[in-house]
Amino acid sequence: MIAISARPVGRNWITISFASTLYLCPILDLLLAEVPDYWQAELRLGLQEALVNAAKHGNKLDPGKTVGVRFSIVQNQYWWVISDEGSGFNAPCGCNLYTDDCNSLLAEDVSDNSVLPHVEQECGRGLFILYQIFDRVEWNSQGTELRLCKELPSGYLQPHLR
Repeated sequence: MIAISARPVGRNWITISFASTLYLCPILDLLLAEVPDYWQAELRLGLQEALVNAAKHGNKLDPGKTVGVRFSIVQNQYWWVISDEGSGFNAPCGCNLYTDDCNSLLAEDVSDNSVLPHVEQECGRGLFILYQIFDRVEWNSQGTELRLCKELPSGYLQPHLR
């Protein structure tokens, strides 16, 4: 079951929540409905990775636990805030790629291939994908909420928020 909250008057956030599942097509369609066509495939890949991580690794695919997503457009920035009910994720920290607060990694920090996960490594590929697609990747201190931002060039027509 998918629950969608209407966008309150004067607010730009829409909220979607769903039971932990890997069947994400209808959820991704909703989350990308206001994204320009040119960016749809790339952002679908990134959001799918983030949602799979929340449902599979965070909630352990427990159908009694939900994944929540808030979405907003602020000027030319598209924001998704994904939360799960898991025990939390320790964002990789302590390497020289991270910013001062150690919860945010900027895309330009991994724009070269020096931090590619090893081809045979099971872990790390999804995080690498997130860093390549989104301009900002941030976790809360508990590791249960992921904030993703994609800033589109100013030449793209912004959708009208309903």
